[in-house]
Amino acid sequence: MSKSAPRYVCQECGAVTARWAGKCEACGAWNSISEEAPRESAPKGLGGKPGKKIEFVGLEGATTADLPRLMTRIGELDRVCGGGLVAGSALLVGGDPGIGKSTLLTQATAALSTQVPVVYISGEEAVDQVRLRARRLGLATAPVQLASATNLRDIIQTLDVADAPKVVVIDSIQTMYADNVEAAPGTVSQVRICAHELIRLAKRRGFVLFLVGHVTKEGTIAGPRVLEHMVDTVLYFEGDRGHQFRILRAVKNRFGATDEIGVFEMTDGGLTEVLNPSALFLAERRGNVSGSCVYAGVEGTRPMLVEIQALVAPSTLSSPRRAVVGWDSNRLSMVLAVLDARCGLALSGNDVYLNVAGGLRITEPAADLAVAAALVSSATDVPVPADMVVFGEIGLSGEVRAVAQGDARLKEAAKLGFAQGLVPASPRKGKAQAAGGPLAIRPIGHLQDLLGLFRPGQ
Repeated sequence: MSKSAPRYVCQECGAVTARWAGKCEACGAWNSISEEAPRESAPKGLGGKPGKKIEFVGLEGATTADLPRLMTRIGELDRVCGGGLVAGSALLVGGDPGIGKSTLLTQATAALSTQVPVVYISGEEAVDQVRLRARRLGLATAPVQLASATNLRDIIQTLDVADAPKVVVIDSIQTMYADNVEAAPGTVSQVRICAHELIRLAKRRGFVLFLVGHVTKEGTIAGPRVLEHMVDTVLYFEGDRGHQFRILRAVKNRFGATDEIGVFEMTDGGLTEVLNPSALFLAERRGNVSGSCVYAGVEGTRPMLVEIQALVAPSTLSSPRRAVVGWDSNRLSMVLAVLDARCGLALSGNDVYLNVAGGLRITEPAADLAVAAALVSSATDVPVPADMVVFGEIGLSGEVRAVAQGDARLKEAAKLGFAQGLVPASPRKGKAQAAGGPLAIRPIGHLQDLLGLFRPGQ
């Protein structure tokens, strides 16, 4: 029998090549290709033995009703998951090391264990280490079943029973290994086969499966990209470890809205829910300071107010610095170019620093106008009114475009005591003002009008 040729697999993207190379041609990663044992050939029966005929059913049936939800009793987690956990679903939780993934899942499993049987399998920590964390969180008496295991065969043998638990946590998927795959734990082949078998088991037995995933230095979940396509929900746990705030963001959810977020605060006793994130993000804000602007944004279905800070300073460098925290640096370059080309505000020779206070990361383009207001305020040394909120998208010609859910943004600002709203000019201006309640709406159609608002004496 001829020996099978070796296969070389990129550990970043999963591309397969016939020989080793220093650089992967598919994703461009260096030193990511390693040799793995060839896969077993497909069963010979596929060529001669006919398969079983599958049956088709219509869209309407007994399962058309809403799926029952299992509530974790952690309101922010339930919100991000779409209103609770669906039986048979698989959730992938990723985040930087030490951000609080295991802490959140320990608190969630402790709350769920009072309702249904829960299993927590750790491949990174010993049982005593998990117990120490539970004791620190005040959850030592929760009826959670713990185990420390990494062998996929043993885990499936334990869980594939009639009275299977209702919730299973695997911490983490990169530590699991299948003994029939000749590759190291954490490689593309191991992660793919382990996740596939665990998700199949969860669908067959109907339990909720949490998979904890490591992230790369770019912030994406390590392993093959197909891992995110296999699961039902992908949750990213974000935040700066220098801040106490943590953001749980859903980037994929088959049973709820995407881009929904939950806000937590890290304390000595674990993660606590933040029921009013806007008030907390603005708690340390100081008024009458140039370069500071309050942005009225929407994260998922939740309106949220956050402070955007900008600093424009003279530069002695040939290439001035552009430092951005919490926003897209490419959009900052675009806003600076529009201010220069369309409004005559030359900032190309200055260092520009932009920061979103509280460790929150903003992704929607509705923050363009708030960023421009903070930049103009810092450049002219004229503060933005302390009782004003700003939102709007900026086009390349300098026009300010309307954004979605403007009424909800204004209602949130009015609830927190703001009196003015700098918003895009819209033909529905009267409706927006009525929805805003006590807010005085100041529509703006072009960035040149913005510069007029921040002249001394205006």
